[in-house]
Amino acid sequence: MKQDLPVHDADLGHISPRDKAELLSQALPYIRKYHGKTIVIKYGGNAMTDPALQQDFAEDVVLLKLVGLNPVVVHGGGPQIEDALNKLGKKGHFIQGMRVTDEETMSVVEWVLAGEVQQDIVGLINVAGGKAVGLTGRDGGMIRAKKLKLIDKDDPTKEHDVGSVGDIVAIDPSVVKALQDDQFIPVISPIGFGESNESYNINADVVAGKLAEVLKAEKLVLLTNTPGVLDKQGNLLTDLSAREIDELFADGTLSGGMLPKIASALDAARSGVKAVHIIDGRVPHAMLLEILSEKAYGTMIRSH
Repeated sequence: MKQDLPVHDADLGHISPRDKAELLSQALPYIRKYHGKTIVIKYGGNAMTDPALQQDFAEDVVLLKLVGLNPVVVHGGGPQIEDALNKLGKKGHFIQGMRVTDEETMSVVEWVLAGEVQQDIVGLINVAGGKAVGLTGRDGGMIRAKKLKLIDKDDPTKEHDVGSVGDIVAIDPSVVKALQDDQFIPVISPIGFGESNESYNINADVVAGKLAEVLKAEKLVLLTNTPGVLDKQGNLLTDLSAREIDELFADGTLSGGMLPKIASALDAARSGVKAVHIIDGRVPHAMLLEILSEKAYGTMIRSH
């Protein structure tokens, strides 16, 4: 609910009609530039768990669709999966940041992601005036996967078994394109299927990145719990090229939880997605501001 937000974020009454008109006119060149283009959004972090930010996100997605862009949402759900496993008395176990997913855990992952989490997002977007449709990688044969081989970070000859965690073999985007053509907003759970009809849990950042590639998306937007990519002094780096990212890896500026996100972002940028935005999902309407204004609300990685 809006009253949970700080007054300056929630109340626009102090802005004069002329200034409001100015704000809208500033968005016009961006609306014109991105009209008809696909934007893949990875939805996660605080933006996904804070009720006020959830509502902001849904409104932003609907607005982007109404002004002629084609948003596609890919969502995670780590905290919700953890909660469900705790209720069942099952402890989450991780190897190198990857959730070990046995058969029982996989069934929990499926009903949390493709059930509870996905339907919450679909409902929020529909209430905000959009037409959202929930999908998993099984729908339309979208995400074919195989078992992920996790190589030990210290010993490349050693391999870890993390269970039903998947690696993408191929993505068929036909069902997503069909929905877009009919003015629907696809909301995708990162679950793929294997040759024997087995289910695989896939990292949502990876799914969003690969989907952006095959859809030839104009932008990939990753919502995170950080302001973006920071230098060693903690300053936000707002505009980076793929080469500059490589340098940040080499000198150790980039590490930890940012690594998988940046790796997906970099793959997408190198594979034809024109710009990847890593933005702070804790800022109300950050996604809208990043896409439709000049001000930077995160880090943009350019493909060239």
